Amino acid sequence: MITLYDCATAPSPRRARILLAEKGVAHQTVEIDLRHGEQLGDAYRKVNPQCTVPALRTEEGLLLTDNAAITAYLEARYPQPALLGGTPAEKAEIASWNWRVEFEGLLAIAEALRNSAPAMAHRALPGPVDYAQIPELAQRGLARTQQFFVTLNDRLDGRDFIAADRFSIADITALVAVDFARVVKVRPGEQHPHLQRWRAAMALRPSSSL
Repeated sequence: MITLYDCATAPSPRRARILLAEKGVAHQTVEIDLRHGEQLGDAYRKVNPQCTVPALRTEEGLLLTDNAAITAYLEARYPQPALLGGTPAEKAEIASWNWRVEFEGLLAIAEALRNSAPAMAHRALPGPVDYAQIPELAQRGLARTQQFFVTLNDRLDGRDFIAADRFSIADITALVAVDFARVVKVRPGEQHPHLQRWRAAMALRPSSSL
């Protein structure tokens, strides 16, 4: 059976959980306690030397250590529902918006959090190497996150989904990013009516509670 190395409180593995749920893929879960540094311990380093979650071990024993690989594998192995698009144009649009949400959203929020949280004083970047915080990057990350909400709100004006007029991996990534932004005290407000409408619609999908 497929095994997901997970952490219930972290945004990155939530993306994999939602993807697995939307695909209807049965799997077992191994919880990794990021708060207490289990990802840096010898046992998990033997699983994933990058010391990050999610990681996914396939039925064939292949280990995938990032969301890009996990998404590519699951889409190829379980093609329906197609979450990376059907036509070449859909695939391109979804890939583009998924990248934008990662870069302009998730990375901005992580930049703000990891460069300001006392618990991450020497963990400004994930992975096996410790990096010191840079306070100026926290300020920039917060500004980028606020602009990201404006970008999504504008994008969703007259649209039900982030890309290609269908639910896709771009919506999964955006859902996780919008919810994760609460850690830096950024939430959709009345100035983001289209984003609020989309988030309410996403809440109707059972996978959104994962």
